[in-house]
Amino acid sequence: MGENLVFNIQRYSLNDGEGIRTIVFLKGCPLRCPWCSNPESQSFEREVFRRQKLCINCNSKDIFSCGIAPNLCPTNAKSYIGDKMSIEEIVEEVKKDKVFYETTGGGVTISGGEPLSQGRFLVELLKAIKDENIHTAMETSGFGSLDTLDKAANYLDQILFDLKIMDREKAKTILNVDMDIVKENFKYLVKKDKKIIPRIPLIPGFTMDKQNIDDIISFVVKNNLKEVHMLPFHQYGSSKYEALGLEYKLIDLKPPNDEKIQEIKEYMEKYDLKVIIGG
Repeated sequence: MGENLVFNIQRYSLNDGEGIRTIVFLKGCPLRCPWCSNPESQSFEREVFRRQKLCINCNSKDIFSCGIAPNLCPTNAKSYIGDKMSIEEIVEEVKKDKVFYETTGGGVTISGGEPLSQGRFLVELLKAIKDENIHTAMETSGFGSLDTLDKAANYLDQILFDLKIMDREKAKTILNVDMDIVKENFKYLVKKDKKIIPRIPLIPGFTMDKQNIDDIISFVVKNNLKEVHMLPFHQYGSSKYEALGLEYKLIDLKPPNDEKIQEIKEYMEKYDLKVIIGG
């Protein structure tokens, strides 16, 4: 079945699908969302993660010029991000939490990166998990081939589908995504009668203007969905950029306040939408 880069397997999650879940993070994403809280998910290659606070300068004054291989670093100040794992290895890992899935109605969520970028591996992984009678979900931007989406959907119980910037030109410029593909994939899943949860990241200056919110509402309502989840912006992943040698351009951006979040929530509820904050 081959192998794929996995950069994390996170247990006991409560915010990425129903019940207690194990999240499998596949590495690699074609989008470049400026607010991405998992920059280590973007590259399709293995990377080196550097923690300056753990560095004892045994080989260099600057951890970024240090020539010691991560596996030889005495303090683990340097480590690799992304390990090749087979489908069999992943399934064995997620099966360890099966008792929690069975008692809480939880399961496994495939995330990323963008899972749809992993093609055949994604489909075979989902099938293998379903063969274990485990509830499956996927977090996706919706940007990927219809063929992969169609095959993956056959083994998915729930799809957490991000709706970020609806304007085609803005989405292409800011996110590097073709919204025509995203919208068509979304509508295809609706026709396939899959359980879809639209998720809206609330990013000041990017996704929270009235026109974008109106566009999202219109799109969701036209597709006869009744529930959306709002994901307010945070700065939790900002330190990862420096550790990867990347520039983080939103370091001064403040998260939306509770009043603004509530305002958007109440506005969306006027369209008979059930709005969940978080999740």
